[in-house]
Amino acid sequence: MDVDIFNFDLPEELIAQTPITERDHSRLLVLDRKTGRVSHKIFSDIKEYLREGDCLVLNDTKVIPARLYGVKENSDRAVEVLLLKRNCDDIWECIMRPARKVKVGEKIIFGDGELKASVLSFDETGNRMIKFEYEGIFEEVLDRLGEMPLPPYIKERLEEKDRYQTVYAKHEGSAAAPTAGLHFTKKLLGEIEDMGVDIAYLTLHVGLGTFRPVKADKVENHVMHSEHYVVDAEAADKINRTKARGGRVISVGTTSTRTLETVGANGGEIRPCSGDTSIFIYPGKEFKVIDGLITNFHLPKSTLIMLVSAFAGRENVLNAYKIAVEEKYRFFSFGDAMLII
Repeated sequence: MDVDIFNFDLPEELIAQTPITERDHSRLLVLDRKTGRVSHKIFSDIKEYLREGDCLVLNDTKVIPARLYGVKENSDRAVEVLLLKRNCDDIWECIMRPARKVKVGEKIIFGDGELKASVLSFDETGNRMIKFEYEGIFEEVLDRLGEMPLPPYIKERLEEKDRYQTVYAKHEGSAAAPTAGLHFTKKLLGEIEDMGVDIAYLTLHVGLGTFRPVKADKVENHVMHSEHYVVDAEAADKINRTKARGGRVISVGTTSTRTLETVGANGGEIRPCSGDTSIFIYPGKEFKVIDGLITNFHLPKSTLIMLVSAFAGRENVLNAYKIAVEEKYRFFSFGDAMLII
């Protein structure tokens, strides 16, 4: 399957650079995956499409301020560090720029010495393993010195860190936000629960691989990145009960979807578990768990638009995207939303 069949034309001015003032006032394109019919709403109208007995599944990962700016020890050479994954204690995998200028054994100084990092090793991709030194609580130091790791297509500075965070974010570990969840407010979630809709939370820590372009010519040749997930007993019970009573499981975001389809791969039953997933969902893959999907508008030729196309059909999705461009919807992380049902 050619990667190019997932391409579409997107004017640069439609790439949202900042979040809108009110989270749930973003636009909502509703796609009927059976008929291909498209409707236009605002996000708070999502309640019209949910019903008693459904289960909404959200990813409660929390983005860490993973971008740090420092200098090489005994030098004024600037170094940017982007934290990817905590391996153990104070040892992290990271991307470093300029990587070639920082060698194993050298130190980087952040915040006038409040935080230091020693370079331990690097792998074949160029990613570095570093070990931090600091006093106090690492998360507090990182919150003071770090910046939110916004995607490369966002050029504007984010004035409020919390706007690149869902209102229900709980478990720290992501280098990117599960952006479909950014549209929800606590009030809206409360109203949805009052309708008799179950809300289940799972955790998948989003890595920067989510923005990595597909370089292979054929979809099947792409190697998917791996991300860590946790599904607890409460979430598993809610999802299984929903299925048993004939309700619908509505996944919020591709991250929740990848987790659910990983854990429920054998027959659709969800069991409490944790692990790493590198599942790659593209047309031809069968969905075992989800019945609906809330998502943002994704990059051309990305693994995310392939996942959405697997669920709703490539022609339906590309037609919906064409309409979204014509109607000037906002795209990507701070953009508008799409409900596929």
